[in-house]
Amino acid sequence: MLQSFFNYDNPIWRFMGRLGDMIVLNLLWLVCSIPVVTIGASTTALYYCTLKYVRNEDYGDFRMFFRSFKQNFRQATIIWIPMLLIAAVLGFDFWFFGQLMAGSGTVKFFLQAVVLAMIIVWSFVFLYVWPVLSRFENTTKNTILNAILMSIRYLGSTISMLICDVVILLVWYILLFYIPWLSAFLMLMGFALIAWINSTMFEHIFLKFMPKEDHSHDGDVHPILEDINMDGSLKEGAAEETGEAISSLKKSSEDEI
Repeated sequence: MLQSFFNYDNPIWRFMGRLGDMIVLNLLWLVCSIPVVTIGASTTALYYCTLKYVRNEDYGDFRMFFRSFKQNFRQATIIWIPMLLIAAVLGFDFWFFGQLMAGSGTVKFFLQAVVLAMIIVWSFVFLYVWPVLSRFENTTKNTILNAILMSIRYLGSTISMLICDVVILLVWYILLFYIPWLSAFLMLMGFALIAWINSTMFEHIFLKFMPKEDHSHDGDVHPILEDINMDGSLKEGAAEETGEAISSLKKSSEDEI
């Protein structure tokens, strides 16, 4: 009985070990996000690790994280900087319309509703673009386009992830007043915990865009999203499994860590 309990293959120990992984990953993410302009690269690296955890392909937090951080730094930064500026503009606009038109209910409501809709679209892109970038190779334009198309095509999963993320944040906030030590423990896992939970859903979505022979994840092979047409349709000869809005996939050997 005791021998079974202290076996490192015991589900309890594996779960505790994974919680430790979340703490390490969250610290790595925080440190690499401090310059702010590197948040895109650090978030991409975080999802690279959590997606591998979901597939049981982890090879060590530090090596996986920094490998992805270095590999995707340029493209992630090119995506993140405009997104950061857009977020600042949208946040200011929402506040500005609320303050400037305090006495004009209808106009204020309409303008804030438009800005809120744009914020939701921004949230969809932010939610998907980093895991897509970490899992697939593509041009910057098509990485963003694929993130948008996936978020809309799997709208139910998108909304579920956003709700789940908000609930986790609310739980942290509530526990801060009633069970501070538990709130502090959850905060140690921070965004890594959210990324881990989201990755369980992302992996099911990404499997739909992988060749059938690659579903088993044998070896170190990862799919690459090919370019798609400007109208969002598949290029001629693309695999039917990817659907009308996503391009076909091809396999490429991934260097061992």
